[in-house]
Amino acid sequence: MKMKKLVAVLLATMMAATTLAGCGDSDKSGKGSKAAASSKVDEVREYTAFFAVPGNEINDDNEIQQKIAEITGAKVKETWLTGQTAAEAVGTMIAGGEYPDLIDGSDGTAQLYDAGALVPLDDYLDKYTNLKELWSEEEWDKVRQDDGHIYWIPQFGNVYEKDMTPTPAEAFWIQTRVLKWADYPEIKTVDEYFKLLEDYNTANPTMEDGTANIPYTILCDDWRYFCLENPPQFLAGYPNDGSVIVNPETEKIMDYNTIDEAKSYFQKLNEEFAKGTVDTEAFTQSFDEYIAKLSSGRVLGMVDQWWQFTDARDSLKQQGLEAQGCNYVPLALTMDTSVTPNYNTEQAINVANGVGVSVSCEDPEGALQFLNDLLEPEVRVLRSWGIEGVDYEVGDDGVFTRTDEQWTLASDSSYKASHICTYSYLPNYFGLLADKINAATPTEQPSEFVKSLPSDVQECLAAYDCETYLEMMDPADAVPGPWFPMYSYSNAMTTATEGGTAWTKMGEIKHEYLPKVVMSADFEESWKEYMSAYEGCNPQAFLDEMQEELDHRIETSAKYAE
Repeated sequence: MKMKKLVAVLLATMMAATTLAGCGDSDKSGKGSKAAASSKVDEVREYTAFFAVPGNEINDDNEIQQKIAEITGAKVKETWLTGQTAAEAVGTMIAGGEYPDLIDGSDGTAQLYDAGALVPLDDYLDKYTNLKELWSEEEWDKVRQDDGHIYWIPQFGNVYEKDMTPTPAEAFWIQTRVLKWADYPEIKTVDEYFKLLEDYNTANPTMEDGTANIPYTILCDDWRYFCLENPPQFLAGYPNDGSVIVNPETEKIMDYNTIDEAKSYFQKLNEEFAKGTVDTEAFTQSFDEYIAKLSSGRVLGMVDQWWQFTDARDSLKQQGLEAQGCNYVPLALTMDTSVTPNYNTEQAINVANGVGVSVSCEDPEGALQFLNDLLEPEVRVLRSWGIEGVDYEVGDDGVFTRTDEQWTLASDSSYKASHICTYSYLPNYFGLLADKINAATPTEQPSEFVKSLPSDVQECLAAYDCETYLEMMDPADAVPGPWFPMYSYSNAMTTATEGGTAWTKMGEIKHEYLPKVVMSADFEESWKEYMSAYEGCNPQAFLDEMQEELDHRIETSAKYAE
């Protein structure tokens, strides 16, 4: 099981530190050693970090960041992507030759590697046990680049003991008011979904204040166009390999852009656009505009990843729009009821990117020591749960809980900026904490999950006899094979190969043609033009390269299994 060695080391560290401090046995609350909690450093090292994704900066005097600095002796000033694509932001840094100490280039990670902007980590990892044991040897080998070195640390997908996630990844989302109005029907197909959105909007075209509803919108901004282009893989019953479908029986790559379900889905969007169901601004709106629409409560439904509209969910709660049923629940739709949905899989490592140490960092060992310390039990609790007695309470049984007031504060943007510090894009793990009693995050805690939900979502889940969002869809399935997810390879492709060049062109063609297909007055003709342009990208070169990688991953897994 992942993380077992890591947690064993952490627990040993806790006990050793407590013994040295003369504090008796280590506590079992998951907070780390008492020695660490009581110690303060004379001088705090400061590092910089850039993450090529949008995010929210915290205040310089953030309380929990200061507490973490007291324990670890370091802090990181985080900056996030604004006004550029990941590739543009990374390209600008490369051109200037100056980098922050720590960096996750997201879609620009391959550029950083090619530019020699990252420090090889191989010689360092053995010194930092928490980091080294975060992943198995097999998983670290997947992160190695062509030159044999490791340059970044994947931060996500690591589960200790068991997956506690009560929320899905990607889904067709729908507001609770729509389902309540229809007396909570079973919605299984795309046709049923859009029929319900149409019927509800006809009967209820506005919100209570007269603001017009938007039955369905689509996020297409930059790399987020996956909300438009990748539903066919789910509609056909496959998990999210992102760039391709893998047939688990034949272990062969398939192109989900050209399957029957793809054409059927985009034809459906075309029909709904003609009816006025699809947002006319969908293909020109920015990410911020999209989030603003969701935050207003106007949007009845969309396809998205859960993590991507967190700010909108918090805004709906702060505005009290749960009273109007404006919060979202997920649906696992297919094109046909004979297809079993497979939207959710257990978390898996994404080797395409992670946080790396740049060549501009003057203290790589200190930076890595800080990343290592972030995985200590005491710090891990601060990052996700906060401060005991302030952000959560601890029962006699050691179980963490939050009061209603604490949950309200946790969703307040001002409070988060001044008090909460998750270091969300630095190395982490999920599932259970080191105490094996509490979930790694409050929203994963079974006793707390329902309390964290808006009242309209609680009512909706109860109507469907569900306790979690996942139960509204399908349970998380085991990882389908050692290849999963294939997007961890395609995300790192560059135009240095024929397949990578084809992949880049395929993306450009989809960006250009799919909006035209959806808005077209003649779907069949537009689809034919799209397929012709798509074939002109030489997609087979991409599929062949993906097949080679698939075969390689299967062979590598077999080697470690011997």
